[in-house]
Amino acid sequence: MAGEGKIARLFIVFLCLRPSSEAQTWVKSGYFYAGSEIPISDIDSSLFSHLICAFAYVDSSTYQLSVNSSTEQFFHLHEHRETQEPSITTLLSVWAAAWAGREDPSAFVSMLGESFQEGPFIESTIGKARLYGFSGVDLCGVLPSRSINMTNLSALSREWRDAVDDESRKSGKPPLLLVMAVYCQPIFNSVSYPLDSIQRNLDWVHLIAYDYHLPTKERFALPHAALFDPASQNNTDFCITSLLTRGFPARKLVLGLPYHGYAWQLEDLSADAIGHPAVEPAVTADGSFGYRAIKSYIRDFGYGASPVYNGTYVVNLFRKGSVWINFDGVEAIRAKATYAKEKGLLGYIVFQVGNDQNWVVSRTAQEASEDQQHRRWFWLVMLISIAVIVLLIFGLICHLQRTLESKGILGVIKGFSSRLKTMVCKGESLESGSPSLRTFGYATLKAATDDFSSENKLGEGGFGPVYKGKLPKGQYIAVKRLSKTSHQGLKEFKNEVMLTASLQHVNPVRLIGFCTNREEKMLIYEYMPNKSLDFYLFDPIRKYSLDWVKRVHIIEGITQGFFISKNTRISQ
Repeated sequence: MAGEGKIARLFIVFLCLRPSSEAQTWVKSGYFYAGSEIPISDIDSSLFSHLICAFAYVDSSTYQLSVNSSTEQFFHLHEHRETQEPSITTLLSVWAAAWAGREDPSAFVSMLGESFQEGPFIESTIGKARLYGFSGVDLCGVLPSRSINMTNLSALSREWRDAVDDESRKSGKPPLLLVMAVYCQPIFNSVSYPLDSIQRNLDWVHLIAYDYHLPTKERFALPHAALFDPASQNNTDFCITSLLTRGFPARKLVLGLPYHGYAWQLEDLSADAIGHPAVEPAVTADGSFGYRAIKSYIRDFGYGASPVYNGTYVVNLFRKGSVWINFDGVEAIRAKATYAKEKGLLGYIVFQVGNDQNWVVSRTAQEASEDQQHRRWFWLVMLISIAVIVLLIFGLICHLQRTLESKGILGVIKGFSSRLKTMVCKGESLESGSPSLRTFGYATLKAATDDFSSENKLGEGGFGPVYKGKLPKGQYIAVKRLSKTSHQGLKEFKNEVMLTASLQHVNPVRLIGFCTNREEKMLIYEYMPNKSLDFYLFDPIRKYSLDWVKRVHIIEGITQGFFISKNTRISQ
């Protein structure tokens, strides 16, 4: 049984002390676009663990990072916020894709084509991040192109990690975080990201799980950020499942949540929107606008129409006339944050925080992830409780099996029956504490004392009168009969019986039984034929028979009896 007990204790300790995935940081990050209409000081920092300042760009000639002079002030403000609120981890985002009018479209791609140019890029990212007080660097906008470029991207991530670790050792500062935004659709194309190198060298990946369908590129109204899609692979669940199947760890995936949507101009006013023909983008030039703007549009131009939630695709839809808008409202955001927890992902990232309205969707994402975490803790506690119960039952079975083998089933049953009887009767029977006591019937004592006649009365004390009696077998007894006027109850009587019976000294008269029939309370003692002490002490002649040696011996006996009585009462 000792072996099973040790196993049980070790198993419980393992369950309690085993590192939980929940102990790791749950990432609640968001892109803040430098130059946006919302001041960075207005961001509710309690809703985010990480903020990513976007964007720095790659210079086409030097391959170093550059920050536009018009937005550089926001990077300094970002540094100030980092100082004031260290609970928010900030990252500098590098835009690596083509952006018309901003930089040479081929800058980052050209750099990947010439691996010896990666040094200036890596050094400048680390330098700029430290200069503005960021805690990490985010690489955004990288799309897989040629195989050679993806091979060089693998080398870049490895050299980047080595440089970050080396800088940390030299400066004594914590190493910068390295993260990267990855698009869903290219993951399952012939030319894909170097996932093995990315997972080894980067801290995590931001999954851009949106913009699957755009009204500028397609003429069918389709949700741009579907979590599920029964008719297409262009959905987030398919993307994540593919990554996990290829061995990419869930704890390095951060799910992208779009705070924007798209408006389509439908071709047929009577058509059910999803999957039906559309003419062009609606409302804006490219059909895109943020959550805040979508809510304003619905309020101003909806004329009473309300968005509906589609649980099949996990998207919110609004339609008024020929205008059809799909976006992530509170229902979709809640479902996606819950999904991220259930899949064991590292967290979520919103694009972008300035599109929220009164922090409604950000608060929804936070609450949904916390609710899911509480559920997981509940089931963990339930699992531990069930495991403990199972182990206890297993230990009991093993104990019974060993007992049966040693004593046999009949011995076990008898032992169990005896213990059960003892537990039931404990405290209820006077014999339980003193098995030598006898129970006398009232009729027996009445006959023995000649109906408690005055001739048989030996005396009377505080308890009541004492009678001499003779049992049928010739044994003489002394019966102490509780006075009718006594206020001693049954409980007090039981205590006195137990106390008297437990006295094991030679001087007190031995109690041999009791009687509680007919509401009587009587104690039966051995009858001592000798006279009491006062018969000798106060007789003018007999007192000389008690010399001082005998008197001291009597005093010692009385003292011993007194201490026995005192100790017995304390133990009771």
